Order: sequence, then C-alpha cells, then structure tokens
Amino acid sequence: MHYSRVKSAVLSGLEVVEIEVEADINARSITQEWEIVGLGDTAVKESRKRVMSAIKNSGFDVPHGRVTVNLAPSDVKKEGTLLDLPIAIAILMAGGKIEKRENWLLIGELGLDGNLRKVNGALPIMLEKPKDDRAIVPSANTMELSLVRIPNLYAANSLFDCVRLMQGNEFSQIEHVKIESMESYEVDFLEVRGQEHAKRALEVAAAGFHNVIMKGPPGSGKTMLARRFPTIMPSMTESEIVESTKIYSAAGMLDGSPIIERPFRSPHHSASTASIVGGGAKAKPGEVTLAHNGVLFMDEIPEFRRDVLEALRQPLEDGMITISRVKETHTYPARFLLIGAQNPCPCGWLGVEDDVHHCTCSMSEIVRYNKRISGPISDRIDIFVDVPRVDYDKYTSMKDAESSEEIRKRVFKAVDIQLKRSGKQNGKLSAKEVKKYCKLGEREAEFFKNAAKKLGLSGRTMEKTLKVSRTVADLSGEKEISISHMAEALQYRKKEEIFI
Repeated sequence: MHYSRVKSAVLSGLEVVEIEVEADINARSITQEWEIVGLGDTAVKESRKRVMSAIKNSGFDVPHGRVTVNLAPSDVKKEGTLLDLPIAIAILMAGGKIEKRENWLLIGELGLDGNLRKVNGALPIMLEKPKDDRAIVPSANTMELSLVRIPNLYAANSLFDCVRLMQGNEFSQIEHVKIESMESYEVDFLEVRGQEHAKRALEVAAAGFHNVIMKGPPGSGKTMLARRFPTIMPSMTESEIVESTKIYSAAGMLDGSPIIERPFRSPHHSASTASIVGGGAKAKPGEVTLAHNGVLFMDEIPEFRRDVLEALRQPLEDGMITISRVKETHTYPARFLLIGAQNPCPCGWLGVEDDVHHCTCSMSEIVRYNKRISGPISDRIDIFVDVPRVDYDKYTSMKDAESSEEIRKRVFKAVDIQLKRSGKQNGKLSAKEVKKYCKLGEREAEFFKNAAKKLGLSGRTMEKTLKVSRTVADLSGEKEISISHMAEALQYRKKEEIFI
C-alpha cells in the first residue's frame, strides 16, 4: 500500500478552506479502479477522467491497482475543477513516480493533454496561503496574482512543469507588479447637454459616496447621466483594486486583468432577489457584491419586485450582506453607491407640458407607483433629484458642457479633504463620526432644527442631510458647514420634504 498527501484549498463563499488531498494506492488489487471521496461535486468527481488522461499524456505511467483519493475535511462541500492538479500530484507521489514533498499548496484544472487551465478564486486562496508554504498555480492566473506580493508562489503551464518544479528545477516566482491606474471611459459628461442641476447633484454624490435617485420623464437623460457617473468618481485605491479583483475572481468573472475601474452593475428590473443580493443553491455573491467599491444602477427602480428592494436595506446600511441557507451562511462585502432612476408616474409623462405628451394616469395609480419605494428604502437615499426634459434650444446649443475631467478634479479635491479629516468619504461615516465631523454653529443648528421639524425628518434622514451638507462644504473648500450648504442638501430631499 502506498500513501501520500498534498495541500490545496477551496472557497466557501469568499472564505478559504484548506483541503488535504490524500491518495492511497492498493497495487495488489486486480481491478483498475479510481474513487474520489470527500463530498465533492460533479466537477470534482469527473476529475478522475481528466487526471488519468493528463498523467498518461504527460509521460508518466498510470498507477495500477485500486486508487482512492480523499478530500479532507470530508464534511466541507468541494466545488469546481481547481483540485485536479493536487489530485494528480498526490497520485504520482503515492505511486512513487515523484518524490514526496511537504508544504506545497496546489490548485489548477488539468486538460486531457496535461496542460494547466485557469481556475476561479486563485487570488483569495493565495492571499490566505501560509508564508512558508510553496504554491503552484496555472500560468493563466498570473495577472491577478501579481497584484499583491505573495512569497514562494510559482506558475506552471502543465503537469509536467509542476513535477519538475517540485523536484527542484529552477522556476521564477510570480513577481509583484505595481498597479497603475489605466482608466479609460468611452463616455463623458461633455456629451450631456443641459441638466446642470442633476449634474451638480451627481457631483456631490461622487464626492461624498451618497446614494441617489433620479426622477424624470422618458428620454430626459437619467440613464445617460448614470452611465457617465463612474467617470467622475475617485480612482480606486490599491486595496480596493485587490478587494474587487478577489470578488470577481471568486465569482468566475475575471478575464485575467485586475479590476482597475470602479464596477458599474446595471441589473434588469426583472432580476430575482437571489441575483441581486446573492444566494441560490450555492449562495453565490449577487449584484450588490459585484458592485462593491462601485455603482449599482437600478433603472426603472419602482419596477423591481418589492422583496428585491427591501433586501437592499442591510447592504445600504451596513455595507455587507449575509446570505443564510440550510447548510451554509456567507457574509459578502457590499459597499456600493446606489443610483436609481424612475419615471414620475406609470406612463412617464406627469408634469410634461406640450401638445404631444399627456399623463393618462389616475391619482391613485401615481401614488401607488411612487409608493413602491418604501419609506425605509427612501430613508437610505441621500439625494433625490428631478431630471426634466431638455428643450430644443439646450439640446442644439453649440456651447460645450463641462467635461468629466473638470468635474472629477473638484471631486478629487473634496475626497482628499475627507480622507485627511476622517479617513473615509462622508457617505460612509458612522453616527458617532457624524457628530464629530459634522458639527454646526449656533445659527446653523437653529436653522437645521427648524427645517427638521417642518419637514418631519427622521433620525436617519437628518444624519444623511448632515453628511450631504458636509460634502457640499468640502466641494466649496470650506471647513465649517454653513446655512447655504445645508440649504442645498435639503433641496436634495424628496419633493414632499422640500423646505419652503
């Protein structure tokens, strides 16, 4: 009997679970049997065929007898194809084809010809690797793994290369590459004519990381404005790039390049709750997690199902989402900026005065439509802005609008002020931090007190108004929040809350 074991790892949500791949070969057995045990899914069970062909086509002899592979711990579900390589190496070690080695961590999918293919989740797995352990990954995963400095990390093109590396042949380690911002957007605010009020509101939102809902008739430019929003957001930090790349790597949505532009996710309004917040049979990350560090744009937001919108409460408040299933519970990061767009009524033409379009909705239909966004969700929105139709004169104006680059410069300055003051953007401040960084003078406090009473602002709404006021002051380069800053912030409340 021959026995060996090697280290590997799998992902459970975004958590890394270390796996021991054990191989036992009973050469006395008359029959040639391969068995993989340890709660593997279909892809894991099918690996025996890939591994057998890969071993043979890499120039090694396939061990004879009964081969048993165990994936420990046996009570953890193993998914995917990344265990192909450790299974093959464990079998070759048990068969005496290569010398047994300790402290090697292996992941990789094998082709029938023995070549290694890219796997999902390589970055989060290797970030949790013990420093002293040596690790081998497919060469196709090199780009994402070069984002961080990981010691003793090697890339291989094939099973044969992997064996040579473990036998002491010299291979170069994966080198850390300094991340450089290479953002390039095909859209620009320069293309948006008119809508100065809406653009100002989005500038405030970008500077302070504030949630926004835009309301206006069809064709007024809501989607156009939203899709250009990432062009004025601050560049991602190195830690944010690594964090977002980890998420996309685990979700199998990484094309080999790191995520250097802020994510912009725009799900259709027919999307299910599981696709938005995460879940399903495997509790996978949803759109709120894929939008982490970026934007979640919900066009026609009242058309989303009520349970979908209500499920946004936790991530909007806490910046994370917990998915609970019968067999597992996962917590995913979900700190995103929500941009919603909606019509003023079901037909879309409420408030439009021309000879062509007329609102055909009854008052009850209008009220019912706008109530689809519940009070608790509205409380979590910092900025509400009307986006009226653009008239012919503005549309045909030869005067160039302000470019994204010009707006972004002001946003950068405001964000820099916030980071130096509190280490985070104003929209991410906790209740305790709001009291510390959004202090008001006597006149300003009296003004805010009267406004809050007249508008019936809730505690959460007052807190958000102070955050927006702080951001408006930062955009003006002023240290103290003035009445004019608060007045602008109060203009961004819902229509029924506007201070008169």
